[in-house]
Amino acid sequence: MSTVETFLAQPLDEYLEEIASDRPAPGGGSVAAVAVAMAAGLVAMAARFSLEHWDDAREIVERADEIRRRVAPLAPADSQAFEEVLTAMRLPKHLEPEVRNAAIGNALARAAEIPLEIAREASEVAALGALVAEHGNPNVRGDAAAGALLAEAGGRAAANLVEVNLGTTESDSRIARAREHVETARASVERALAVGP
Repeated sequence: MSTVETFLAQPLDEYLEEIASDRPAPGGGSVAAVAVAMAAGLVAMAARFSLEHWDDAREIVERADEIRRRVAPLAPADSQAFEEVLTAMRLPKHLEPEVRNAAIGNALARAAEIPLEIAREASEVAALGALVAEHGNPNVRGDAAAGALLAEAGGRAAANLVEVNLGTTESDSRIARAREHVETARASVERALAVGP
């Protein structure tokens, strides 16, 4: 299992091979985290090109860079959480059902926390992308919108994983929060795209 340092230092082609391999991790959550980190990078870049055009651009750069640094480590963390779910599911069947089910339930609940955080970060990246598209340098408006779109996709994928991991507990407030993050990101993308080319 990758540490944050080894994960972030590996070549992209190696990571893509890992995703496509016959191993269960990295999976959807890890890829969603990377997508959101890349989206934050695009938004930061578009904001940097807007420094001479827009007074708030520097603040957007700082916020997007901060999110990128926070969300990238969630990729290996998600893989680790999923491995813990698999370990719990491999517990011997002869264990008392309550003990085994509690271990699986606890692992799934922990595994839902990371994608929920990814979805939250994604909604903020999409909002920042919309702001840059609306107010920033028109020459990088497409990059800002691309960042918002990519963030929405990563957030939607992550929110889906929250629902998958907590699927038997539809009333769990984390599912509602994940859905709210997706809706916020979707609205931001509509704003970004409404600005036009």
